[in-house]
Amino acid sequence: MIDPNSKVLLEVRDLHATVDGTEILKGVDFTVKSGEIHAIMGLNGSGKSTFAKVLAGHPAYEMTQGTVRLDGQDLSSLAPEERARAGVFLAFQYPIEIPGVANDQFLRLAYNTVQAQHGKEELDPLEFDDFVREKMKQLEMKPDFLDRSVNEGFSGGEKKRNEILQMALLEPRLAILDETDSGLDIDALKIVANGVNRLANKDNAIVLVTHYQRLLDYIVPDYVHVMEAGRIIKTSGKELALALETHGYDWLHSEAGRALGTQL
Repeated sequence: MIDPNSKVLLEVRDLHATVDGTEILKGVDFTVKSGEIHAIMGLNGSGKSTFAKVLAGHPAYEMTQGTVRLDGQDLSSLAPEERARAGVFLAFQYPIEIPGVANDQFLRLAYNTVQAQHGKEELDPLEFDDFVREKMKQLEMKPDFLDRSVNEGFSGGEKKRNEILQMALLEPRLAILDETDSGLDIDALKIVANGVNRLANKDNAIVLVTHYQRLLDYIVPDYVHVMEAGRIIKTSGKELALALETHGYDWLHSEAGRALGTQL
């Protein structure tokens, strides 16, 4: 249930962004309050993943206009690592492999960096080992994940669970999941979704970027937004995702044209 008294966590106003000089985002307005789950849907090329990456500060994307604030803090001039320390987390659609870097070392460094940012006590290797193994049980991950190089040789489902494990450890204020359901079979999808649901609480917020309704069967959003041509053209409740599953996106085009004053 949406808490009417919850505070604004993320506020995006008139966001424009380019990639290699081509404008992709063309005026995005987006507000997320603590405790909420938002889903962003749309066809390929609509700007969904670009929006996710711009929020996280990906260096390939240039923000050319507008504001992005997390807990009132302007993120626009912050580097990706600074945004991460401020509480932004991005789970990638295609997590990269990092050969030679042990997963346990990577996870402990990330965890302790965030702990230090908030003035909290860091964990030594033995303390962290106990801590991370408890988190792994929730995601049905085998202990040998810790000894392997980051994502190297992982299946698609293993990579996505490893992303959600990072989220569980870092406890971000804002978690952005960019097509986390991509490439997952139904069993892996359920495990990942259950992990996300355990991590959702009244003090954080989750933004899901997805093509498909099926993820939203397991992670139920408070709001669904549809992107088209770099803008959010429709926002409604979870029933919007069901309508898209049944009718596709074509019925939104004329409505978007009226709202934006242009024919999409």
